Amino acid sequence: MTPEWLEAWTPEVGTARVATLFAARFDQDPDGTWSAPGRVNLIGEHTDYNGGLCLPIALPHRTYAALRRRDDDAVRLVSAQEPDGMRTIALADVAPGAVDGWAGYVVGVAWALRQAGYAVGGFDVAIDSCVPYGAGLSSSAALEASVAVALDAVFALGLAGSDEGRATLAALCVRAENEIAGAPTGGMDQAAALRAQQGHALLLDCLDGSVRHVPFDLAAHDLALLVVDTRAEHALVDGQYAARRASCEAAAARLGVGTLREISDDPRGLEWALDKLDDEVQVRRVRHVVNEIDRVTWFVALLDAGEVGLVGTLMNQSHASLRDDYEVSCRELDLVVDTARVAGAVGARMTGGGFGGSAIALVSADEVDRVAQAVADAFADAGLRAPAFLVATAAAAAG
Repeated sequence: MTPEWLEAWTPEVGTARVATLFAARFDQDPDGTWSAPGRVNLIGEHTDYNGGLCLPIALPHRTYAALRRRDDDAVRLVSAQEPDGMRTIALADVAPGAVDGWAGYVVGVAWALRQAGYAVGGFDVAIDSCVPYGAGLSSSAALEASVAVALDAVFALGLAGSDEGRATLAALCVRAENEIAGAPTGGMDQAAALRAQQGHALLLDCLDGSVRHVPFDLAAHDLALLVVDTRAEHALVDGQYAARRASCEAAAARLGVGTLREISDDPRGLEWALDKLDDEVQVRRVRHVVNEIDRVTWFVALLDAGEVGLVGTLMNQSHASLRDDYEVSCRELDLVVDTARVAGAVGARMTGGGFGGSAIALVSADEVDRVAQAVADAFADAGLRAPAFLVATAAAAAG
């Protein structure tokens, strides 16, 4: 089986595609075009809603939005990925539970901005994207962030020009996803889409929202990050993600802490916390979260020291924890990880929310094709749907 590669569009191609779509569907030109990246998380999974640390990079694969301001309250939406016609929604009608499908991520951003007191009116918008959908690479946050920076521009909100303003936009995108789209995600995806820097990983402290840009240049170390979209069904609104989050919140309440991050900072340590819990599921969830936060710290320390080749052990530990303690892996993700390691990967792990989606493998730069071929062959031998591949480099945020 020949591996399928998911190539990122150049900015010129993405801009031209979405502007052409807008003109064809709305019979006029947009006010402008904007885009935002998908993301892949290097390490720090299911830590964001626990006040922890995570380390994503923005992908070169982006969602493009062509948008034109309107003088009324209507929003008209079209997407190259949803050829079922134009949708028209009045902003006054947007509320939790009122908008279904992909449109909720778009109008949810406008709703959240209005809820926060920003003067946002109606608009026409066309969407086109090369962020793999359903791959756990945050196509939803890319959609939200592309619309957020577009609305910021056409309604002159003045937020996207500073990191502080972008942090505000990210928080409002989270609210849109939680309350309008109905997905109880944390804030990592939106922060990566709006606050990342090219050539850097984003060390995000989800307790206070602070960030540090960590240089991340694998090519300088003759390494590459192979991302494998398993094509296994991935959805965060089916209850599994929410159940993990609820279990963590219940454990935090039982331990008398605001978030599980406090366990990481507590001198009594993880064992003290685990001894206080009498629910075995909560024990496993807490053990993963606290150890995963520590793994992020160690990962960054190795990057700072230039010891990039040593992070593979942390990636392997992370996957085992996500598989066994957090129970969010699946057959396809495990197959990618196991096959990549046998084929010579420095380290490998699932990435994103889990239950399908993508895995990543840190490989020698000259071994990318060989490892991809090994994974593709393993899927074929197992009778699974063919996966897809991309090589991730640290790209720029929304703009």
